Amino acid sequence: MKNILKLLLCIILVLSCKNKSDFSVKQIALTYVKSPLNVPSMVERDKFIFSNAFSKYNLPVVYSELTTGPDQTQALASGDIQFLYAVGSTSVILAKANGADIKIINTYSRSPKSFVIFSKNIIKGSKDIIGKKVAGPKGTILHELLAAYLNSLGLKESDIQFISMGIPESYAALLSGSVDMALLAGPSAYNTAKEGYNIVTTGENLIEPVVVVATSEKFYNNNKELVDTFINAEIEVLDYMNNNYDEIISISARETGLTEEAVKEMYLIYDFNIDITDKDIASIRKTESFMRENKMIENEVDINDLFIN
Repeated sequence: MKNILKLLLCIILVLSCKNKSDFSVKQIALTYVKSPLNVPSMVERDKFIFSNAFSKYNLPVVYSELTTGPDQTQALASGDIQFLYAVGSTSVILAKANGADIKIINTYSRSPKSFVIFSKNIIKGSKDIIGKKVAGPKGTILHELLAAYLNSLGLKESDIQFISMGIPESYAALLSGSVDMALLAGPSAYNTAKEGYNIVTTGENLIEPVVVVATSEKFYNNNKELVDTFINAEIEVLDYMNNNYDEIISISARETGLTEEAVKEMYLIYDFNIDITDKDIASIRKTESFMRENKMIENEVDINDLFIN
């Protein structure tokens, strides 16, 4: 009798547990981006929240450290990555305009003050900008900030020498003197300001950046249960952050190399609420219009079509 009960229990367990073969993927790959100050990402990986959430499906979680928008959205479109956990709405719009399969799940953060343009010399007007070498990541919120700033001066990107490179490389290029200006965010921006470089502008009053979480429509349609699991895990991350302030500051300081005081100072300018608001949608719509007007994209993108149903 005991053997029969054990057999029945095993059958129930087998039937109740989904196997990785039930889904279109064998693992969950997502981006891990620390900059500007992506506290949810750092806390999540440290506490294995996604790994624990997907363990019931026997799906391992792996991280990609692709940091530029085009690389991230290309990896998503190819199926190498399932979730873009912190990608600028600028990158999403650019990918969609180029025909890529991409859908916004929810928001990740909002923080216009965290996006900064630095220079070696004081910038007083457009004459101080023309012809200068400017380094920064192409197709990102920082790129949008550059375009918006130039536009405010009556200039275009063609009036400068824009050099596409990641944030760490842009930071190093500014410090070495190989470029005149750099588009920075996060620890690099904090350190550059402390080192006495000139803040040309932040994103405040120029752009309304929304960092989002995205997947592909194909993945969503084939794996809605996995997307729901991901969203629930996101909520768990935020709950942990809300209840463990000192620990998350410590984790973020360790991951970024900043002091805890620096992290506390930067943390104040971030909103990590994942709920998409009407203001978020309006901001994304404004970004799309701006990108078209400044020839960053050619085709109009239907913002309503960017979100999962």
